[in-house]
Amino acid sequence: MKKNILKTLLTLFALLLFPGWAWADASWNFTSTPSTDVSALKADVAGWTYETKNNRYANKLAVADAQLAANGQTLTMTAGLYFTSTTAGNIRVDVNKRLGLNGSDIVVRIPNLTAGATVKVNFGPSSKGKDRSLKLTNLSETAFSSSSNTGADCSATVTADGDVTLTTTGGVYLFSISVTEKGGTSTGTKADVSDHAVAFDSQANQALVTNSNSSLKYYNTADITKIAVDKDTLYVRGTDWQDVYYTPKNVSFAKASGNSTGGKISNEDGKVEITEAKGWLESAYVKFKKLGDCTLYHVYIKGGDFASYTRIDSMLVRSYGDTYRADMVGLKAGNYDMKVVPVSKGKELETNANEATAMTVLNYDRSGFAHLDNAGVGAYNDDGSLKSDARVIYVTAQTAKTVTCEVKTGSKATNVTTFTGLQSILDAYQKGYETRPLDVRFIGLVEKADLDAVSSSSEGLQIKGKKAYSNLFITLEGIGDDATLRGFGLLLRNAANVELRNFAIMRCMDDCVSIDTDNKFIWVHHLDFFYGQKGSDADQVKGDGTTDIKGDSQYITVAYNHYFDSGKSSLCGMTSESEPNYIDYHHNWFDHSDSRHPRVRTMSVHVWNNYYDGCAKYGVGATSGSSVFVESNYFRATKDPMLISQQGTDAKGGGTFSGETGGMIKSYGNVYADKGLSSNFTPITQHESAASFDCYEVASRDEQVPGSVKALVGGTAYDNFDTNSTLMYTYKPAAATQVPAEVTGWTGAGRLGKGDFKWTFSASDDSSYTINAALSTAIDSYQSKMVGISAE
Repeated sequence: MKKNILKTLLTLFALLLFPGWAWADASWNFTSTPSTDVSALKADVAGWTYETKNNRYANKLAVADAQLAANGQTLTMTAGLYFTSTTAGNIRVDVNKRLGLNGSDIVVRIPNLTAGATVKVNFGPSSKGKDRSLKLTNLSETAFSSSSNTGADCSATVTADGDVTLTTTGGVYLFSISVTEKGGTSTGTKADVSDHAVAFDSQANQALVTNSNSSLKYYNTADITKIAVDKDTLYVRGTDWQDVYYTPKNVSFAKASGNSTGGKISNEDGKVEITEAKGWLESAYVKFKKLGDCTLYHVYIKGGDFASYTRIDSMLVRSYGDTYRADMVGLKAGNYDMKVVPVSKGKELETNANEATAMTVLNYDRSGFAHLDNAGVGAYNDDGSLKSDARVIYVTAQTAKTVTCEVKTGSKATNVTTFTGLQSILDAYQKGYETRPLDVRFIGLVEKADLDAVSSSSEGLQIKGKKAYSNLFITLEGIGDDATLRGFGLLLRNAANVELRNFAIMRCMDDCVSIDTDNKFIWVHHLDFFYGQKGSDADQVKGDGTTDIKGDSQYITVAYNHYFDSGKSSLCGMTSESEPNYIDYHHNWFDHSDSRHPRVRTMSVHVWNNYYDGCAKYGVGATSGSSVFVESNYFRATKDPMLISQQGTDAKGGGTFSGETGGMIKSYGNVYADKGLSSNFTPITQHESAASFDCYEVASRDEQVPGSVKALVGGTAYDNFDTNSTLMYTYKPAAATQVPAEVTGWTGAGRLGKGDFKWTFSASDDSSYTINAALSTAIDSYQSKMVGISAE
């Protein structure tokens, strides 16, 4: 059993060896080789030799009373059996046929049997016409004999508690071994005991046991007193209970989702009472109570580039009635202090001021194609600070029509025009003369009716360059945890270097974000996506798309977003594209969304460290010659995690992708937890079907997919973009078991603090792709709690 245990949690447990425990019913079928075994054998070139002609692996090393292993893990097919062979090459795994023991005096030991149990062996000689025997110990017979090289059943009874051995007298084929307790019938591999396993909980430290069927079982570490390993058996123990797993595949530990510890606050009498102060990603905030009748407050920040207390913009200080909140954005990583000063009759009341100190600010994760050889996407530098020549405009429901900004409209220095209204300002950038970055900061709830106009009749607010891939350096961001756009979405066209971050989109007109036609270096992150407006087609009940990418858009990163029950999460590519374009999706929370995570045509796409949480239709889809690397994702209760058009699982039904040709998926390090809607919660790999598979499973992330491996329909091969250092970005993927905690944690997917709109799905939602009526109603009835701006 491979034990992949986090170093940070090893101190919680001692992995101890305990005395042997007796076997009950158990069986080993050597005519079916698990795909995990084949992958391990293939990877272990030092320990096993592969014979192409016979599709056979032979051991290179002698073994002495040990379980068979490859690439550092016990082979599932033979787990629990102990082999001795003093000669290399005498133990052979004939894939999906048998286990060959080629020679005399090869010993197979079955440990810890009880008297009266029946041992049945199906075996035969490795050479036709030969009569071969197995010498036996601790059985009612002294030998088994067989002359059929296709196998014959032989059985005997265990005479005393203890081990049984089978020793060859010449070359034999083993087809199966089974053990049946006295008075019972063989029921296959001994059943695990998992009575004390609990539900997955990203808010708790948990132990994760992957059983022999690849299902995950969870235990809160607070409930465990010991985890013990006895050879191939794992024991999870509490104060007065014990669960047992026979031949599990893995045990690991996942840390709870991270939460901010907050700043230091000292609320003295007579001073503004600060109720909360925390740092987040390139931002920090304070919440405080109203002081007497005071309605105006100046808020200051210190740290990073601010050597002394510097006042933040008044638009960043908002009233929520008896409480206030101030957020500062554009901060470099580091520790910050914030001070709140009440103002009365135009004077600051310094004696009533209060401060919060030691708030830790972190940088956004700038992994991904949007950042490959490209610094400063949007209006911010890569260190989190606002670019020196950037302009900032604040957009609320009250100012969306009246906000103003000067924009260059010609080649001369004097060609500057003041534009009024958000869409008008964005349209002015389309003229192609303005090079200064623009930071649009949304505050509170902004509805379609609040806008001066929408330049896209199908999507809503439009950001468009003069020509293909025009550098705009625009950031649209939300302030605090409650910035929300409702009734419209965003269209990006001919745009380069645009960033969208930290706001929610509800009831978009078509797509929440449409990255449509000739866009480049687009970074979409930390957004909350909700239902759109119902479309005319049957599959548009929840809206059309959510984050669609098409029209030769390239170098796009979609990361750390929270998809709430989206119907179609992301279309990636149309049939018109001919280039790889390079797109990546990472650390997204597909929270009961249905399909297209993403659905890829033609493009080269990296899908990594995403949390697929109860996805009822399918995960990743590859069509039309696309190449998709699906790496270290966590699929929980997800039907069909990966599909290639017209092959594998997709070919077993009516087809998912409108008859399109296939693409190619490379898979590595993914976890499949909880079955969900159907039995298709683990994909078909090339080990189960050499030609018609859901994904090509590699033994390491750097392994290339051979050019000879091609889509069954369409005949395209994987382009191995991910192993080409000139094409690929630098990144550090977490182990898949850590993904839920990272994605749902404090700096994970979605808005700051997971936004002001909270929704938790039930277990029944795992298998449902119908609209959630209660969620739909809650979206429509949502109202901002913000009263206004604390301004002069």
